Amino acid sequence: MGNTTTVPRMENLDALRGFALFGLFMVHMPELFELYWLVPATDPFQLKVHDTVWLLLAGKAFALMALCFGVSFFILMDSASRREGDFSLRFVWRLLLLGLMGLLHGLWYRGDILEVLAVMGLFLLPFHRVRSNGVVLALAAVLLLQPLMLVQIVAGLLGAEWANRPPAYWGIEINPLYLHGTLADTVRVNVLEGHGQKWAFMYGSGRLSQILGLSLVGMVLGRIGFFSRAEAFARTRLAMLLLSLAAAVLLHWLRELLSGLVPATDTMTMPRDRAWTVLGSLFDVAVMTVLMSGFLLLYHGPAQRLLGALAPAGRMTLTLYVAQSLVCVPLFYGYGLGLYAGMTQLQAVAWGLVGFAAQLAFAHLWFRHFLYGPLEWLWRAGTFLSPRVPFRRRTVAAA
Repeated sequence: MGNTTTVPRMENLDALRGFALFGLFMVHMPELFELYWLVPATDPFQLKVHDTVWLLLAGKAFALMALCFGVSFFILMDSASRREGDFSLRFVWRLLLLGLMGLLHGLWYRGDILEVLAVMGLFLLPFHRVRSNGVVLALAAVLLLQPLMLVQIVAGLLGAEWANRPPAYWGIEINPLYLHGTLADTVRVNVLEGHGQKWAFMYGSGRLSQILGLSLVGMVLGRIGFFSRAEAFARTRLAMLLLSLAAAVLLHWLRELLSGLVPATDTMTMPRDRAWTVLGSLFDVAVMTVLMSGFLLLYHGPAQRLLGALAPAGRMTLTLYVAQSLVCVPLFYGYGLGLYAGMTQLQAVAWGLVGFAAQLAFAHLWFRHFLYGPLEWLWRAGTFLSPRVPFRRRTVAAA
């Protein structure tokens, strides 16, 4: 077995990853872990609560998680190569283990993202060998511009029949068995319908291209020491905040105007919609950059102690992410307490804050005694095919 000694952790990255996890949870809670789309809010105030959460976090927290995934990829590959040479094959095995966890998690919760990250992580490997950061960033920019959608826009405007067909995910209908079926019904629907629906959405909405693009950006940020040499990037963080804030405001207010410039007829509807989707994806990336740069400015400024409290959650993101659905799915779904029927959007947000606070307290307590979260340790031990990866702190201290 290779040396499993860890490199010193970057608390700023851990805290940022914890913030991304918080954002994901705060989207999933008012989404009622996907049941909202079967029983959407109708009260104007509750709709405003929902829309506010979506404007600030939906798509943005996921994007931030994808960027952190790219940073972690670089750190793992770089530190492992220093100890034992090329880590590529072991990294592929590591991704297979993550994909397996995602498949198992997807039996319980249709919206699992672990499998998606595992598959997209495979595409990072070739680019780890591309030494030019400029080339990698150029490719990332192309991916973030949604090249497949741009091709569809041009083809649709030229009259191609295939380019004016709606994407498959438009026809997705969430099975009402989630509301009143048994646990067995939920698992069966997730296997037969949910898994394909998830991938149809990820592909048709441009999420796959976005994940890979942001992961490549994260890889470059890892290379240049954006997190490990944070003091050298103070001005960069401020510039990122100002530029991304300006881009987010412009995209928010001009999205409808710009997409409306794309011609549309009764039979040529998709080019305008795809333009709307591309601009929406860019808006999500812009807001994500605002959140990331603003978070880091505060972390490396007046709020380091406060935001640093998120770091333990960032160190056990895998465990806490899975735990969120293990607890909340039976709370909302029909085979459990069925709380979807009476919970408002405001209540869901409030309980989300309470739930994440409980997770954060648990993470702080856990790391007093252990080096890794439970699933993180299993993942690491599986990666090296050995249970001898240190787990308890007192064991390491004794050694």
